[in-house]
Amino acid sequence: MAYLLLVVEPVEQRGRRTQEEGREAYRQMAEFADTLKARGVLRAVESLTSMKDAARVTNADGDTRVIDGPFAEAKEMIGGFFLIDCETQAEAVAMAAECPAAQWCTVEVRKIGPCYA
Repeated sequence: MAYLLLVVEPVEQRGRRTQEEGREAYRQMAEFADTLKARGVLRAVESLTSMKDAARVTNADGDTRVIDGPFAEAKEMIGGFFLIDCETQAEAVAMAAECPAAQWCTVEVRKIGPCYA
């Protein structure tokens, strides 16, 4: 089964880090990804840019609306993700607990569900 580990961090957190702290966090996350890859469970991993580069799109009744980031009401952002293969949610939760990001933000575990055509 596939699970998504979402790295959910406070919006202002990246801006408070020094360049050295940012590099160290990235090094730790890359090392974690390498560990998952060596175990044969990593499907994909990506870091996401800040919300200032984001856009929200809705299309209700043919009325397309685009709101460019940053989003004033947002307190958290998805900073990145790991897509992993696990037998159980407990196994995915254990891997999330190993993620270095769990030391400075939240790692949310989500099971990938079927898409219906």
